Amino acid sequence: MFELIRKHIRLTLGFLLLLIIPSFIFFGVEGYASLDDGTNAPVAMVDGQKITRAEWDFAHQRNVERVRRENPQVNVQTLDTPQARRDTLDGLVRQRVLLAAARDLHLTPPDARLQRLFVTDPQFESLRNPDGSINRDLLAAQGMTSDTFVQSLRQDLAVQQVVAGVVRTAVLPPSVGKQALDALLQQREVQFQRFDPATYRSQVQATEAELLAYYQGNPAEFRAEEQAQIEYVVLDLETLGRDATITEEELRKYYTENISRYSGAEERRASHILVKTSPDMPAADKDKAKARAEALLAEVRKTPNSFADFARQSSEDEGSKGQGGDLDWFGRGGMVKPFEDAAYAMKSGETSNLVESEFGFHIISLTGTRGGEKQPFEEVRAKIEAEVRTSLAQRRYAEAAEQFTNTVYEQSDSLQPVIAALKLVPQTATVQRVPAAGVGGVLASEKLLQAVFSNDVLNNKRNTDAVEVGPSRLASARVVNYSAARTRPLDEVREVVRERVLARESTRLAREAGEKRLAEVKAAPTEVLPTTTVLSRQQAQGAPVALVNAVLGAKADSLPAVIGVDLGEQAGYLVVRITKLLPREPLPGGDEPLREQINQAWAAAEAELYLAALNKRYKVEYKAAANEGADADSSVPR
Repeated sequence: MFELIRKHIRLTLGFLLLLIIPSFIFFGVEGYASLDDGTNAPVAMVDGQKITRAEWDFAHQRNVERVRRENPQVNVQTLDTPQARRDTLDGLVRQRVLLAAARDLHLTPPDARLQRLFVTDPQFESLRNPDGSINRDLLAAQGMTSDTFVQSLRQDLAVQQVVAGVVRTAVLPPSVGKQALDALLQQREVQFQRFDPATYRSQVQATEAELLAYYQGNPAEFRAEEQAQIEYVVLDLETLGRDATITEEELRKYYTENISRYSGAEERRASHILVKTSPDMPAADKDKAKARAEALLAEVRKTPNSFADFARQSSEDEGSKGQGGDLDWFGRGGMVKPFEDAAYAMKSGETSNLVESEFGFHIISLTGTRGGEKQPFEEVRAKIEAEVRTSLAQRRYAEAAEQFTNTVYEQSDSLQPVIAALKLVPQTATVQRVPAAGVGGVLASEKLLQAVFSNDVLNNKRNTDAVEVGPSRLASARVVNYSAARTRPLDEVREVVRERVLARESTRLAREAGEKRLAEVKAAPTEVLPTTTVLSRQQAQGAPVALVNAVLGAKADSLPAVIGVDLGEQAGYLVVRITKLLPREPLPGGDEPLREQINQAWAAAEAELYLAALNKRYKVEYKAAANEGADADSSVPR
């Protein structure tokens, strides 16, 4: 049901592209900036700064790699079309524009917010050490340092804020929302007559001349791409950890040393009374504030059950005093450090001494604790063993990678030496220059395939150099057999050619008959067509999408309306009469979910207008080189 928005409202895609900005965290602009753009002509300009072809190529390569990781079954050929490349450039331009706007709007988030996000957001869990610090080894495996990670995270948050203010405040007028729903879910009663190509199949024949003409006119359809049968080996952490010997004692020691990782998140609930201070407050005033806080603490200790009343009367935290000082549940990193340290050192029901933070003096009452339950060793043993094996492999990897690299190069006439030295498992495959549809992992690596089809590897039967095919993952391959690209001879594909010629001619006859019938029906508007049904986007009745779109998109201000719909080979041609407009059916779950999606599309439209204004402000300019091969009818809003 909710596919409707994606199918019929283009702006939704723009909305998603604006809100789900490709994260700078792993593909940040510092990666682009590191390229030497002085040797490349610009393909676009933003705020007087050029985007070079090298940066464009780099960004597109990273986008392709990201999509492959997220969806190994994707057809990689669809990721490297001229239009896909243009979309990448549009995204790169959008990033530069939003960064410039974030800079001018002073939207750079402070360190405290970055730290709070890092320790609380689940997406960073794999990068956190048990104590909440960043795992530098994992960052290094992704080609980053802690400094570049922080810079990327800061940029990511900043650019999101630029558009979020527009998107989150967009309001769709109820009348407009109703009109959109009515139009989207309208039903139309139709009559139609189908002209099936199969009906005309017996009337056509394929002569030898027609077969030859089709074969010669469509050589790409009968081309066998070059391919290579290869043997290859992979060195990665899994391989290195597979043969490691780990004792039970080592596993239990690891469990004890990392017990916090196998415990539920511990949370606290507290109330507080705040007496405000500021860093630039005169010392005398700060002493007065402290004295007032100490007096309040003395009163609270006399009647601790009245803490909420004291907070309502005396706390200077406007956000919590109305709730008796209650701050609700919070975890590690959720409060400033002095407050957090004090709260986590208390027992439920206790009242703290004065706690000083950057906001002032706090009196804290701990009202509850939860979480922190430990998982039994037996329950997490398999996970621990996997982690220990990975840890051991990470320690060995640098040395093993050097050995792998040297061996495949120095003994390049065979992979057997490296297989024996590192206990690798040889694998075989048949590959082409472009990764095959649905292929993931090592065989989806463009770097490895480029190496396989290099002249030295093909002609001299040498190993490829060690190729990095992923984080902490190297591969090398050699060609066992090679077949050059060729156009398959007509005798080999004759039956395929015959089938396509017959299908084309059958479709032509069906279309001609349908167009003749269309003219007759237009001349006799009261004539009834064989089949009657009701179509809507919600209830398509199994009708082809092209038919539903044609029927719902046709002008219906004067009925009956007659249209012809060409559905191409196999499906044929339809003559359709639209006879009635019917009220839309109510949605099973009510209008609200779909209305919300329309609201999002409305917000996307406003965000696109805002982005267009930013493009003008920062003088976005595409150079001629950016238009090479780009599809003029892009599905992505510019």
